[in-house]
Amino acid sequence: MSTSVGTSGVAAAAIERVERLREGLRGRELDALLVKDLTDVRYLTGFTGSSALALIAPHAGSPGEAVDRFFTDFRYATQSSEQVPDTFSREIASNLLDAAVSSLAGGEGRLGFDDENLTVADHTRLRGKLAATWELVPVTGTVRALRAVKDAGEIARIRAAAELADEALRAVLDDGLPGRTEREVALALEERMRVLGAQAASFASIVASGPHGALPHAQPRAETIARDVLVTIDWGALLDGYCSDCTRTYATGDALPEGAREVYELVRTAQAQGVAAVRPGPTGVELDARVREVIVAGGHGEQFGHGLGHGVGMEIHEGPRLSQTGSKEPLVAGNVVTIEPGVYVPGRFGVRIEDLVAVTTDGVEVFTRLPKELTVVS
Repeated sequence: MSTSVGTSGVAAAAIERVERLREGLRGRELDALLVKDLTDVRYLTGFTGSSALALIAPHAGSPGEAVDRFFTDFRYATQSSEQVPDTFSREIASNLLDAAVSSLAGGEGRLGFDDENLTVADHTRLRGKLAATWELVPVTGTVRALRAVKDAGEIARIRAAAELADEALRAVLDDGLPGRTEREVALALEERMRVLGAQAASFASIVASGPHGALPHAQPRAETIARDVLVTIDWGALLDGYCSDCTRTYATGDALPEGAREVYELVRTAQAQGVAAVRPGPTGVELDARVREVIVAGGHGEQFGHGLGHGVGMEIHEGPRLSQTGSKEPLVAGNVVTIEPGVYVPGRFGVRIEDLVAVTTDGVEVFTRLPKELTVVS
């Protein structure tokens, strides 16, 4: 399963993103922006290697002129020539930061950097090597803000990753849950995603049964899954550079612990209301509050301790955040977020239900297709 649009399509998307970045930099009085985070570099250039940085000019050049600069090392000389658009000049160097500094020699102005991902050591090195004519200016999350709004190609890749993840879990559930260990189920799920074409799992899969399900980020154990318990499975696929994220909670029999079905239905109701509320306009804080009200009214507010959701894209956690202290900016078309309320009863069981959704111009598209009614997997 692949959604690749070819080198030319990736390059065209990268060029468009750089232009959007330039628009966002207007008014900041920068003369260059250093992009060091590899995910940000990939977003702007299409480069998929493990060593790179870029310098973005705040103003476009004349047609055919490469005003932006890309740096990588010898291992990626051929790969970068194939992946990085000709709008970037390319340089091969052993020390990328030093090479970027050298390219600025003889110039002057304000060099922006993202203070969320430039280390103190690199900042010290940068300041020590830059000429005094350059001022270092912290610019927080400019590329990440762009990444929060997905274009049509990104939406297609995330949709395909979610479809692959759904298919993988269906295959694993066909072999049942009771009698297998949590770890065996997690490994089988990740192997199946790889067989179907995923580069990897988008995060370490969670399989948590019985009382272990009361840990929101439980690690799969070498413990056999029993009958008549709830099992929470949280998993995702990394496909063509984009992640998916989903959670379902299953039963392994009909004789569940007292209150388990009621809690399941409470979470399912709250989650459905959260999905229905997704559209352009509400903030992450507002969506969280709407869903939290349902769980509080059901008597389990103290057992829903995490946020409602988060953005998903090239990384499993991106903006916007949907939580009590999350994004106060309105959701917009192109945001891709999770809706994942949960209730965790210590020592007894946990329930989490999660869909991955995209905000559209008039509402929401739900990527996850697996049923949400309580299902017994025997």
